Amino acid sequence: MGSYYGYMMVAGLVSLIGMAVSGKLKSKFKKYSQISLSSRMSGQEIAREMLSHYGIRDVKIVQGKGFLSDHYNPLSKTVSLSPEIFGGRSIMAAAVAAHECGHAVQHATAYQWLKMRSAIVPAVKAASMAQQWLLVGAFVMLNQFPQLMIITIAAFVVTTLFAFVTLPVEFDASNRALAWLDNSGITRGAEQEGAKDALKWAGMTYVASALSSLIMVIYLISRYTAATNRR
Repeated sequence: MGSYYGYMMVAGLVSLIGMAVSGKLKSKFKKYSQISLSSRMSGQEIAREMLSHYGIRDVKIVQGKGFLSDHYNPLSKTVSLSPEIFGGRSIMAAAVAAHECGHAVQHATAYQWLKMRSAIVPAVKAASMAQQWLLVGAFVMLNQFPQLMIITIAAFVVTTLFAFVTLPVEFDASNRALAWLDNSGITRGAEQEGAKDALKWAGMTYVASALSSLIMVIYLISRYTAATNRR
């Protein structure tokens, strides 16, 4: 029982941190979306310029749907930018557009961590789909069939591994984006600092997610250990 309450306290703290980081990111998005670039380039134009700089001509830039829905799809080789970023001419538009193109550059240069993350995507999808049912079954059958908890732990380990492998991928994409924005002169002075600040908080959301996943794994292991010790 003590381990349960301990987990709930830590999980609650991590959840609060996650919400705080998410709230901070949204406030940064609002702030830097209202500051126009001196270059007056849109997110779409910046993305096209960055891909061209790296000689990447087989990646499409499209306008997606939804708030903060920006992403790079390595299967379709598509940089999808949300409406605010695609047509935006702000610091935030520049930072996000360049970040997503950073993933395209990673793909084009066979960046090791991106290759690793892509390789485990099928396993992550399967684990994510099974987790909810495994979790229920594992707790119901914990005393009668504790081995089911091992399978459940394995499923959560897979998604936790993915969360941690994602960290270097995201931070490297941001570093590539910031370096290119600076070297190209698209962001200058305070604009560059704003782009750096925005991407820092975007990266922190992945850190919070990874820590939350890790705590869940630790909790499941502690429950399995406690159950087997009682047998």
